[in-house]
Amino acid sequence: MAFIKDKDAKVVRERLAKLSGPVTLAIFTQEFECEYCRQTRKLAEEVAGLSEGKVTTEVYDLVKDKAKADRMGIDKIPALAVLGGKGEDYGIRFFGIPAGYEFASLLESLEMVAKGDSGLAPATREKLKALPSPVSLQVFVTPTCPYCPRAVLTAFRFAMESEKVRASMVEASEFPHLANKYQVSGVPRTVIGDSPQAMIGAYPEAAAADMLVAVAQGMKEI
Repeated sequence: MAFIKDKDAKVVRERLAKLSGPVTLAIFTQEFECEYCRQTRKLAEEVAGLSEGKVTTEVYDLVKDKAKADRMGIDKIPALAVLGGKGEDYGIRFFGIPAGYEFASLLESLEMVAKGDSGLAPATREKLKALPSPVSLQVFVTPTCPYCPRAVLTAFRFAMESEKVRASMVEASEFPHLANKYQVSGVPRTVIGDSPQAMIGAYPEAAAADMLVAVAQGMKEI
């Protein structure tokens, strides 16, 4: 059974036809696929099939390809990494299936990586230059949250812009141990590194950059 319905496939095909360059979806799963591993792989393959060759997929086993997974910071599955056509890695990750509202995040991340530009405002780009060291962003979401894609895409744009940022969408119900660890009681919730501070809701771009830089610099208050 196809994940992308016929009525939606036409729209997806038209969007992917406009990609300005090639993109690769690196899929991490395991030999005996879990339910969401299988669904995530099939969804990614359907997207690639609608792209007329502009999106390709590569499938890896978390255990058998452990060295590659470690290099890419993949420590759980299902996982998707959105890479440039020549394998450029901007630190953009999906942990869990990008279904529901998050399918929009997948399409927009493909468009952004294909273009090779974060689309951030000049002032935001300047702010990110103040990051003192590498930092991770984990955006906890659910497929039924209409506000989550905005938070996810902001994090992805930061990762696209700065080599010091790695950004992940984390589907909260698929990784309840992480949701409990980071006290996710509502979504979207963006966790900055292991800081107890988090962005609750979909922050505007400028405010999100301010908070990210401040937390990364070790400030106690924003």
